Amino acid sequence: MSAIKIVITGANGQLGKEFQQISIAYPQFDFTFLSKEDLSIQDAEQVRHFFNIAKPTHCINCAAYTAVDKAETEEEIAFLVNGESVGVLAAACKSAGTKLIHISTDYVFDGNSAKPLKEDDATKPINVYGASKLRGEALALQNNEESMIIRTAWLYSAFGNNFVKTMIRLMREKKSINVVNDQVGSPTYAADLAKAILHIIHSGKFIPGVYHYSNEGQISWYDFAVAIKELTGSDCQINPIPGSKYPTPAKRPDYSLLDKTKIKTVYGIAVPDWRSGLSRCLDQLKKEEM
Repeated sequence: MSAIKIVITGANGQLGKEFQQISIAYPQFDFTFLSKEDLSIQDAEQVRHFFNIAKPTHCINCAAYTAVDKAETEEEIAFLVNGESVGVLAAACKSAGTKLIHISTDYVFDGNSAKPLKEDDATKPINVYGASKLRGEALALQNNEESMIIRTAWLYSAFGNNFVKTMIRLMREKKSINVVNDQVGSPTYAADLAKAILHIIHSGKFIPGVYHYSNEGQISWYDFAVAIKELTGSDCQINPIPGSKYPTPAKRPDYSLLDKTKIKTVYGIAVPDWRSGLSRCLDQLKKEEM
């Protein structure tokens, strides 16, 4: 088997950092971690030049514009990073013979489903962020049919800004907090997603197309906050509220549960439960604080 050279773009984001953390357990892979400063996917010339010279076997694109609310007023930059730049990256990968794994989101759906969302269900974003990510999916597949797109939901990690870290901070600062209880999904621990992606690469079989991955289970943001409270031993009071009482610039999907049958069947991936992921993330955060 020839050497597997994996390039990870957006390496300083929460998923990129998880790849850095677990890469030590995969000595058979040759990793290159590229932050936005090392390689901006917005710089088409730089992207083409890098891939023509480096010729990695795989590229995992973790680079993204993720400020969901800000995207409502920064549509141009959101579409540039999440849309057009992904198209450029896909074309550069095709030219270099590199297999592209691009990370997308449940926000490409409108959140009106009543059953777990499958890869071929109709997409209909309800905010700019979702629309920009959908554009990136389309351009990736259009410019490089060897692209794999993995949609995930409610991503969190010991790194970066996310719901888990925000809740821990708020529970330390306040006696009580309000959390939305009518938006449901399954949180995804970024370390579990990273392992699933490396499992796919290690399998040696690369079947392009769209896949869904999140941890198992179905909960609301309120349920998630309660679990964080229980596992951290906080005495902060958590009050359930409807999403209508917590308006945000960008509308959020009410239903984000992803059907993971395809990725489990094609790649034999065992998906951990959301509570197990949360527990391991909190252990990691404790280690960071020591």
